[in-house]
This record gives sequence, C-alpha cells and structure tokens, in this order.
Amino acid sequence: MLRREAIGLIETFGLVFALEAADAMCKAADVELIGYENVASGYITVIVTGDVGACKAAVDAGVNAVTNMEDGNLYSSIVIARPHGDIQKIIDKYAIPNL
Repeated sequence: MLRREAIGLIETFGLVFALEAADAMCKAADVELIGYENVASGYITVIVTGDVGACKAAVDAGVNAVTNMEDGNLYSSIVIARPHGDIQKIIDKYAIPNL
C-alpha cells in the first residue's frame, strides 16, 4: 500500500473556485493533484499530496486564491500529516485516472 507523507484538501462552493484553488495549489508547491470530488450541492473538494511542508504551502496558497476572488466561497481546508494507510482507499475512489 502506498504511504503518503501528507495530503491537503480544500473545499469550496463551485467549480470556478475549485479550479482556482487547484491551480494555485499546484503552482505554489511541489505537490501532486490527486483529484477532486463534488461532495454535495456544489461543494467541491480538491485533494493534493506531497511532503508536509509542500502540502501546507499549497493549501495556504489555495485558500488565499479563493478568498481573494470576488465572492470567494471557501468552506474548509486541512492538511493531514502522515495519514493512516486506509485513507488511501478514499483517495483512490476520487483520483482522476491518467492525470
């Protein structure tokens, strides 16, 4: 089973905000965009992985990008350091194939 050093997640309301967050996250740090999930009623979670520092920097950049947009809709964000191995099952479900 793949062991990730950290995962970072940002949840926004709307695809435009999610794309802005994903773009900022990938540009800000050496992270890999794992995927996204339309959670419910327009809430979209963007998932990245990398080392702990990179995930923190990426999430901070994504949060700033969304909150700086007019009517920016940030719902939540988190960085999970050294996630339990079973978290991989959830990540695999929402991964974008051949990204």
